[in-house]
Amino acid sequence: MAEYKDDNIVTLNWDEHIRTRPGMYIGKLGDGSSHDDGIYVLLKEVIDNSIDEFMEGHGRNFDITIKEKRVTVRDYGRGIPLNKVVDCVSKMNTGGKFKEGSAFEVSIGMNGVGVKAVNALSTLFVAQSVRDGKLKRAEFSCGQLVKEYPIVDTDEKNGTLISFLPDDTIFENYDWYTEYIDDLLWNYVYLNRGLTINFNGHKYYSKNGLLDLLNKKTGEDRLYEPIYLTEDNFEFALVHTNRKYGEDYYTFVNSQYTAHGGTHQQALREALVKTFRDFYKKNFEPSDIRNPVTATMAIRVKEPIFDSQTKTKLGSDYMTPGGQTIRNYVNEVIGRLLDNYLHKHPDVADIILKKIQEAEKERTAIANLKKQSKEIQKKVSLHNSKLRDCRYHFNTNDARGLETMIFITEGDSASGSITSARDANTQAVFSLMGKPANIIKTKSAIYENKELSLLQAALNLEDGIDGLRYNNIVIATDADVDGMHIRLLLLAFFIQLFPDVVRSGHVFVLQTPLFRVRNPKKTIYCYSEQEKTDAIRTLSQGKLKLEITRFKGLGEIDPKEFKNFIGKTIRLEPVVLDPKSNIDAIIEYYMGKNSIERQNFIIENLREEIDNFSEES
Repeated sequence: MAEYKDDNIVTLNWDEHIRTRPGMYIGKLGDGSSHDDGIYVLLKEVIDNSIDEFMEGHGRNFDITIKEKRVTVRDYGRGIPLNKVVDCVSKMNTGGKFKEGSAFEVSIGMNGVGVKAVNALSTLFVAQSVRDGKLKRAEFSCGQLVKEYPIVDTDEKNGTLISFLPDDTIFENYDWYTEYIDDLLWNYVYLNRGLTINFNGHKYYSKNGLLDLLNKKTGEDRLYEPIYLTEDNFEFALVHTNRKYGEDYYTFVNSQYTAHGGTHQQALREALVKTFRDFYKKNFEPSDIRNPVTATMAIRVKEPIFDSQTKTKLGSDYMTPGGQTIRNYVNEVIGRLLDNYLHKHPDVADIILKKIQEAEKERTAIANLKKQSKEIQKKVSLHNSKLRDCRYHFNTNDARGLETMIFITEGDSASGSITSARDANTQAVFSLMGKPANIIKTKSAIYENKELSLLQAALNLEDGIDGLRYNNIVIATDADVDGMHIRLLLLAFFIQLFPDVVRSGHVFVLQTPLFRVRNPKKTIYCYSEQEKTDAIRTLSQGKLKLEITRFKGLGEIDPKEFKNFIGKTIRLEPVVLDPKSNIDAIIEYYMGKNSIERQNFIIENLREEIDNFSEES
């Protein structure tokens, strides 16, 4: 055992600490294939500073460009004070948000860490400020100052420009997914009416704030025109939909989208139950009231406390330090405004009552089936024979909770390969036995299915998304017809019963290589015909013998090799559910009686396996 002495104690510089422990500052790293991957946190941290300026009444628009992976954000606010540009982006605990009566009354930032983290995790970082005809510029690499330019005269408008290129030694094989950036930017303009964001030639602007957000998320499923209520520092919109299952919430604090909820979202769910119970004078079950509700709410909190630097979950208990609790505030304002609305709009109140009663009737009808399912789950809770669990979990605030994932495999062969290759700290495996029957169309049939009951038990989803045990649910099936069919069954299962899990970006499909191309010196794994062709061209140089192997199933891949595909370089295809999607229509198309259409879909979406060269199986 090593001795514990003076020289064991190490003090890291600010940039070294961020680069050594990036997860403390930006959550998981990822490769951009998930909405909460680190590169999007970097982008958000830069934008947040521009949003703070807008919230203080400075700069009604800003520009964002991403070109060859380099990001540039230019706002037109007041600009960073010129003599403090270097300090604000490279010295910890430095910013304009600490001093009493500061220039930022209600800001997003916690402690001025965000933009410093972006600096430390970028191979190129440029900070530029313009104030009253003067310009200051500084350039950094991995947090180190490379060049500081003197203050010069300029004709440019006031504001701040931040440009950065994420370090590809930290964010390996990353790429920007436009759909995630799109969601991020729309959320900003929904929360900040009057703000215009220009991104790579596209304009983002919202006239009606959260009402526009709710309309986008619900599409044509709305049972009535959305309820929209506002007051000082409070904005709220609500609608019931035709969906059979699930409740969706989009909550914000100081223009920050809190994807994982927090104290304000819990207060919102509680306030809806209390208000509707009081209005209808009946003690409805909470699930009957909130199923299926889509609601959005924004509040302003002074000195908010988030669970982490990523700011996706609010931990604050008070609206202002030592003031009214968030719970009491949200309950009071929703109770008052929503009750008034229902009295003034009896037609809407009648529609909501009917929907609650329908939910109550359905819940009662499946109560026995659900009880049976829970009994199955209870029996296997101590030992689920189909589950190879991991040490850390997403729902227990573990240090590595964001890294957790569960692979859902088909059969013992694939399960064995993944189990042998996995990281037992963060990666779990659930093995399906064969192909589940197509019973997804009805909720009652799902509860009667033992395989799916065990899967629910493993995921801990029965009481809602807050109990989800793994941040990433990964469907790992073979790239053949049977594998595609099982994939569709599992996707239908999640969409039908747990759409919130899909919408929140927790469900993925594992991409595994179709081919291995190697010579005695190098091996390349290929995920498509084109990648195979490129690999053959690369490795065919000289007289080295070339070996090409096609993998026909996950079980054929040696566990030692499989470790390469589920580690840091794992390729995950996110399952994206359009907010406007009609879930019932999706289920009918993929799981209905249109077998010919479904077969054609499966065949058309299989990855090519054409042999252009002689291969070893």
